[in-house]
Amino acid sequence: MLTEQEKSFLDALAKAPLPQDLNGLRQMMATFAPMMNQNPPEIGAFHEAVELRPGLHADIAVPKGPGPYPVVVYLHGGGWVAGSPATHRKLGMQFADAGFLTINVDYRLAPEHPFPAGLEDCIFAIKWAGQNAARYGGEQHRIAVGGDSAGGNLTAASVTTLAAEKYDGPKPKAAILIYGVYDFPARVKADAGVKMMMDMIQAYAGSAYPAVLTDPRFSPIFAVKPGAMPPSFIICGTADPLISDTRELAEALKKVDIRHEVHIYEDMPHGFIQMDNLSACRDGLVKMFDFLRRTL
Repeated sequence: MLTEQEKSFLDALAKAPLPQDLNGLRQMMATFAPMMNQNPPEIGAFHEAVELRPGLHADIAVPKGPGPYPVVVYLHGGGWVAGSPATHRKLGMQFADAGFLTINVDYRLAPEHPFPAGLEDCIFAIKWAGQNAARYGGEQHRIAVGGDSAGGNLTAASVTTLAAEKYDGPKPKAAILIYGVYDFPARVKADAGVKMMMDMIQAYAGSAYPAVLTDPRFSPIFAVKPGAMPPSFIICGTADPLISDTRELAEALKKVDIRHEVHIYEDMPHGFIQMDNLSACRDGLVKMFDFLRRTL
C-alpha cells in the first residue's frame, strides 16, 4: 500500500507538464538527471566514456571487492531519441553495488541515427563485453543484458537477434526487461493519437516506417520462439501505458516455455525503477538483483 508521501509524489508527477517534442524530451531528461542520480552508492571504480569502437562508448561501473564479477550490459531508456549513460548513471552504479560489472552503453540515437543504428551498437557492446569484460574483472561467460523503456525493447531485440544469427561467442544468460515496448504494431494502434509516442516511433523507424514495424529486430515480440531468449526478468507498473506490452511479452514467453519472472507493481508509473523514494523501486531492484544472482 502506498504511503501518503508516495501518493503525493505520484500525484505531483502525474500533473507535471509533458514534453511536446523530441528536443523537449531530451531537455527534460537532462534536467531530471541530477535528481535521478542523487546519492549514488559507493563502488569499486568508475570508468567514463570507455571507447568500445570509434563512435561508440560506454560507462563502466566496477563493484567493490575482488572479481571476477558477473556482467550486466545496460541499455538506457529515452524513447530511442534521448537519454545516455549519464541519465542512468546511478542505476548503473546500483547494479555495480549489487556485485555486477556494469557496462552502460551510449548507443546512437534517432532521428540522427535511425534503426538499426542503435540496435547494432547494442549488439556490438554485448559482443565487446564477452571479449573485454575480463579487463575490468568481469567474467565473460556470465553476461546479462538489461534496459528500461526503449532499452527494454533494445534488450529483447539484441538477445533475439544474437540467437537468430547463431552467435558463437559468450551468449547472454539473462535478460532484464524494464517497462519496454515489444510490439510496435499494437503500440501504434493504441497510441495513434499520442503525438509524443508516435514522434518517437517514427524517429526511430526513420524512412523505413511503417514497413519496419513488424521486423522482429524492431518489434521483438515477433522473434519470440523456443530458445530465442535467455531467462528473463520482466517488470512494469499498472499506471504505465506500456503495461500491455509487458503482459503480452510474458504471455509469449510462457507459450514457448522460456523461463521468466513477471513483477507488476500497482500504481507505479513509467520510470519508477529510478525513483528510489518509492518502495516499489527499492523492492523491484532487490528482486532484479536476486534474479540475476540466481541466473548468472
